[in-house]
Amino acid sequence: MTKLTDKDQELIDAATAAIKARYRNDWQEVGAAMRTRDGRLITGVNLDAYVGRGAVCAEAVAIGRALTEKGDQGIDTIVAVRHPKPGEPGDIAVVSPCGACRELIHDYDAKARVIVPNGKTPTVTTIGELLPNKYRRGMT
Repeated sequence: MTKLTDKDQELIDAATAAIKARYRNDWQEVGAAMRTRDGRLITGVNLDAYVGRGAVCAEAVAIGRALTEKGDQGIDTIVAVRHPKPGEPGDIAVVSPCGACRELIHDYDAKARVIVPNGKTPTVTTIGELLPNKYRRGMT
């Protein structure tokens, strides 16, 4: 794990701004931001649903936007932040990607950097460190 750079903090700030602008209690509470390998900054918020299987994580929305807007340029760095519910203590904070998002991030860029919580100061790791022994189709 490594310390945050100014560009990493810029991603956290962008994810925070995205969820601050779109937060709706019990609907949107996670924001994500990613920097593509060509330097673009893309944000997304989660899409909740009455049926849990229909929900889509903020990281997946950001990856989808990046692909739709410019094609697959790879993920340099990605982060997700969570907005606390009304009355819940704490501020918007970095959260680790869920298992499904770890798979998705790894599928789209096995060398992606991921900003994760580490006490009060987030740090940067690789998706490979978060998802060792990743499943691959056709491997024996």
